Amino acid sequence: MLERIKFDQQGLVPAIVQDATNGTVLMLAYMNRESLAKTLETGTTWFYSRSRQELWNKGATSGHVQMVKELLYDCDGDTLLVKVEQKGAACHEGTYSCFSRRFGEAEPTQTERPALAAAEVLTELFAVLEDRRQNPQQGSYTSSLFAKGEDRILKKIGEEAAETIIAAKNHSQGEVIYEMADLWYHCLVLLAAHKIDFAALIEELGKRRSGKTVDPAKEK
Repeated sequence: MLERIKFDQQGLVPAIVQDATNGTVLMLAYMNRESLAKTLETGTTWFYSRSRQELWNKGATSGHVQMVKELLYDCDGDTLLVKVEQKGAACHEGTYSCFSRRFGEAEPTQTERPALAAAEVLTELFAVLEDRRQNPQQGSYTSSLFAKGEDRILKKIGEEAAETIIAAKNHSQGEVIYEMADLWYHCLVLLAAHKIDFAALIEELGKRRSGKTVDPAKEK
């Protein structure tokens, strides 16, 4: 199979890495013959670092591994497309995708980057929830919530909200973080159940910040 790939004069071929669930382009890296073989053998992505001139296994130190779901090559055999299940952030700056900048926009500051990374994590989580709604998986807790319907989801939101309140009353930061994470997760499940895009929630929060929001209930 490797003989079908046209490596360049340096023995490299570009590899585009894409989220297998939602199609997001995560990063671009390079593989040589050995790293491609190791990728096929291990089921995780291996690349060749042009600056360090050595092989590297994505996520080996950070834990942000990429589980290969499908590996394709183009009609010319000189570019790879690697579809993966991404664990955590793909970018070394902490964002879900390396392609987080747009022409015409200012570079994110050091204080803005953690917020961008947080938004990427939530976006990634919502993409997984959407996939579980559309493609139920046996043994998946998320899929079971969708199967049991809105009443079950609402009950869980009520339970998690109560547990968050108790954690706050206990003045335990660790408990508050843990319980609020559960609460946010179940709220996102509710969004997905109502087929409301996560981007709509972000847009609404942006409107509130600028004072341009309108309560839908008051429009009736």
